[in-house]
Amino acid sequence: MIFVAMAMMMLMPMAADAQTMRDSSNRSIGSIESGGSIRDSSNRYIGKIESDGTVRDSSNRYIGKIESDGTVRNYSNSYIGKVESDGTVRNYSNSFIGKVESDGTVRDSSNRQLGKTYGVSKRHAAVFFFFFDMMK
Repeated sequence: MIFVAMAMMMLMPMAADAQTMRDSSNRSIGSIESGGSIRDSSNRYIGKIESDGTVRDSSNRYIGKIESDGTVRNYSNSYIGKVESDGTVRNYSNSFIGKVESDGTVRDSSNRQLGKTYGVSKRHAAVFFFFFDMMK
């Protein structure tokens, strides 16, 4: 019993630091930890968003960047989209592709709910839902 309590106490800070993302069926699809580590639904490390906006994959290879104005670029520095301050997400041709609402709800261009985020910045959520695979 004491071991269980100690293990719970050790895990609690990690859980509090994780910022979770869920799909439209409320299943966990990943998390972003306070240090920027990105994990998938199986808690496997899949990448990192560094404090300067640099995005790296699980092998620590540079795959893109989120610039301070919300511009998202891939590994070759090509413009792939932008996350506006209100959470609006636009692709490379400036077409509306979705939005991260103030309550963390993520919607596509047809207003369908793709998921929900808890404690994740709009820019990080948008990169996870709309751009992460395009950066590679």
